[in-house]
Amino acid sequence: MPMHDIHIIGGGLAGSEAAWQLAEAGHRVRLSEMRGSGESTPAHHTDSLAELVCSNSFRSDDADSNAVGLIHQEMRTLGSLILREGDRHRVPAGSALAVDREGFAAAVTAALAAHPNVEIVRERVDALPDGPTIIATGPLTAPGLAEAIGAATGRDQLAFFDAIAPIVHHESIDMDIAWMAARWDKGTAEGGGKDYINCPMTKEQYATFHQGLLDGEKTEFREWENVPYFEGCMPIEVMASRGLDTLRFGPMKPVGLDDPKTGRWPHAVVQLRQDNAQGTLWNIVGFQTKLKHAEQVRLFRTIPGLQNAEFARLGGLHRNTFIRSPELLDPTLRLRSRPNIRFAGQITGCEGYVESAAIGLLAGRFAAAELAGRDLAPPPPETALGALLNHITGAAVADTYQPMNVNFGLFPPITESGKGGRRKKADRKRLYTDRARAALAGWLSPPPPPEQPGPADNSPEPAAYA
Repeated sequence: MPMHDIHIIGGGLAGSEAAWQLAEAGHRVRLSEMRGSGESTPAHHTDSLAELVCSNSFRSDDADSNAVGLIHQEMRTLGSLILREGDRHRVPAGSALAVDREGFAAAVTAALAAHPNVEIVRERVDALPDGPTIIATGPLTAPGLAEAIGAATGRDQLAFFDAIAPIVHHESIDMDIAWMAARWDKGTAEGGGKDYINCPMTKEQYATFHQGLLDGEKTEFREWENVPYFEGCMPIEVMASRGLDTLRFGPMKPVGLDDPKTGRWPHAVVQLRQDNAQGTLWNIVGFQTKLKHAEQVRLFRTIPGLQNAEFARLGGLHRNTFIRSPELLDPTLRLRSRPNIRFAGQITGCEGYVESAAIGLLAGRFAAAELAGRDLAPPPPETALGALLNHITGAAVADTYQPMNVNFGLFPPITESGKGGRRKKADRKRLYTDRARAALAGWLSPPPPPEQPGPADNSPEPAAYA
């Protein structure tokens, strides 16, 4: 007889969140993670659960005008372990929620290891279990399990590439050239209002750098050609290939950043964001890349302020795998062909740390309700959680399904128009967030069922007291 109620495979953000939700609901969880058993992946560097392998940012924490910030708020309301530890290990990043990645992962690992309902087992799982299971192996699913998933779904795996940004030692950045500021001076109190290091470029420097990205020697994967990149984590050299000014309207956008030496916006800016609590490591924002390591060092040292840069980690490229969730999963993330199995996280085709954890949270709650013999309806599509889940399990077209971050485009549209016609963008966003909060509150506290009439009572009315 198994010593657990449910088996979770994968100890990333989604698996960790699902395990926490189930354990907190009183269910015994076996959490299998292959890292620590002698196995690893091309992207991970530690054995910690919930390791952040790309950026250290959970992106915007603005719950009034941003869908990502809204899903943060909803997850906090539902007792998310990932958001709890993210808040505890926050580092300055303007209006974004960025974390000390090592402290964050260590805290998530410790919380799960200490929970009496969680057993963490360092093992690789190659077959689909027969009992209640959540598969949260992420985009780097081991080949054996990937083959088992393919056999169960009857579909070939879909894959895309995800790239990792480099990290620089702070002491090697030339602050006589670079300066600290947040765009439009919208920094946090923790960062003194100056959350980013900014490296300015003139028009000539930018043109030379752009050409260097196009000409630089890149990692080649001939057997994986013609695989689509996800727009939200596209290698910087791929963005550069779309036109000379593409980067200046993307990760190298200079607007809102006055260079204190000139009092004007530079032609382009390279930004670095704090990567750990000590402020000793900074990642280059938006610079995920498939350039070869030697080429990265050479080219990135041409950036003003980074001419002596020492890199704690260079960029890299890894393969991501996901299933055609709209066709394969039901609205509670169960595999239609094998309902004992749920999927969670990036393997479902959501994209991003927060989105992965959010789907893990929902998978855990759905599974907990099922184990308790209860039905749990999916959150309304007007909520951020519901909108993302709806995209994954039914709104998207399976044949053209691609990874997606949470965004207001996934929500049911706001049809009410403002005075005189179309509402301002800021007003529309606030309508989305206000509507989402009301919808989440209704989901958490559904109205009681209508009262059924009882038997007729023909007894006389009690006498009134004087």
